[in-house]
Amino acid sequence: MTGTTRSRATAAAVAVLLAVTAAACSKSPSGSSAAPAPAGSGGGSGAAPVALSGSVTFNQDNLGKLDAALKSALTGKDLSKVDIAMVVNVAADYWKAGQVGFLKGCADLGVSNAKCTYFAPPNGKLTEQSSELETLRSQGVTGYSISAIDPTSAAGTIHTDVSGGISVLAIDSPLPGTDAASLYLGTPNYTAGFQAGTAMKQVLGGSGKVAILVGSLTASNATQRIQGFEDALKGTGITIAQKVNDNLSAGTATSDAETILANNPDVTGLYGVYSYDGPALAQAVTSAGKTGSVHIVSDDSDAQTLQFIQSGVISGTVVQMPYQQGYTGAYILAAEKVLGKDATMAIVKPYLESDGSTLSSGVGLVTKSDLSAYQSLESQLGIG
Repeated sequence: MTGTTRSRATAAAVAVLLAVTAAACSKSPSGSSAAPAPAGSGGGSGAAPVALSGSVTFNQDNLGKLDAALKSALTGKDLSKVDIAMVVNVAADYWKAGQVGFLKGCADLGVSNAKCTYFAPPNGKLTEQSSELETLRSQGVTGYSISAIDPTSAAGTIHTDVSGGISVLAIDSPLPGTDAASLYLGTPNYTAGFQAGTAMKQVLGGSGKVAILVGSLTASNATQRIQGFEDALKGTGITIAQKVNDNLSAGTATSDAETILANNPDVTGLYGVYSYDGPALAQAVTSAGKTGSVHIVSDDSDAQTLQFIQSGVISGTVVQMPYQQGYTGAYILAAEKVLGKDATMAIVKPYLESDGSTLSSGVGLVTKSDLSAYQSLESQLGIG
């Protein structure tokens, strides 16, 4: 399937999805979610809890056009020296969609799997990710996309690689202050957090106490999501009781949540920021016998998260499009090797958000009412 055909098929799938869901987010001209509503609007303190309605809005049309433009620019060019990689931050179900997208992007470009490396640190350890980057450099990689476990620690490695002519693309989490700060492909994380906060506000009815669990309290994607979440709760009676770093461990997230629920009986909401946090919190709430009194809002669409959505243990999950981070990421990395960074960025620029550096992969919300439609979209993309 060509890139253009794939884009049309994906756009059609999203059109079906939007037709059966109640979209709560308008779209900006570039196709990403518009700016959030003021934090104090709706669901104020004392309001009755309401059932969530999903809003699934991705940036497929915009990215499909970019993919087609990049592929057109690469047509007839020699891609034999392209050797690219996608390096993520943890071996979680969430990233399987990214892997599928990355390998599909390579295939559509005609780049062999032998020159398209996907790596997920088995234990989410910085040492694992750093070791892989050293290996890729020694093997002559021409470019890689990365969701850095620790942006500060990665800055030196990224500087060395960029100085040596290797392209580095930030995905999932921006890399401010590094040589890869000029372009970020992923979810506008503040918007994602704001949507999660809005969902929490609705299910709690505007009052209560919430604990936040996250894999890192320093990664850019985490800090931006938490800021958006907190801003959405301003003007309500909802307070943040705790923010806990589970260090990229699902087991730690579960035990932390169990401790929070045991020691804080007035906590009525849990927000899980990383992909494995949703299932981890759902297990803790189930074990505590509080599925009817503690509401969970999570991020991402791990298979277990969707199962807990179906059973009603998780109220809603803010979803991204890791598939597109992989697919479009492959196109950008290949183009930077063949066309050069300046020529590639000239093609990418019209598709960026207003900040001039974010290439949005979209953001939405999946609830029980639109779960089947979302799963249908995943199936059409070859995920699952």
